[in-house]
Amino acid sequence: MTRVVGLGCQRGCDVHTLLELFDAALAEGGIERDSITALASIDLKKDEPGILALANALNLPLHCLSAEQLAAFADRLSHKSDVAFAHTGCYGVAESAALALAEHLAGSPSRLLITRKKSLQATFALACAG
Repeated sequence: MTRVVGLGCQRGCDVHTLLELFDAALAEGGIERDSITALASIDLKKDEPGILALANALNLPLHCLSAEQLAAFADRLSHKSDVAFAHTGCYGVAESAALALAEHLAGSPSRLLITRKKSLQATFALACAG
């Protein structure tokens, strides 16, 4: 099974904040860290130091997708954010990115295993496919 964590964050969000949200959400969902296939975000975050450091620390590939690719998943989000849309062109980065990449990697429909979790600076979602 393909499991993808989608991440969104404010500029300058540090790796410790992201890792804390990542581990707390997985623990709450009863999911092992080593069952995650990849990380996903929006292409605006492709150079975000905290997300890059998280991918490196977890030894997971990071895939960044365009707002267009993410917008296609708007009708499947648990929460639509007008603020996210104003900043990125899609209604939710974490859930959209997780759904889009899980579907792409598995070549089959994806679904959210963990809907959007939010800290002060970041968002997390987990999708699976296959």
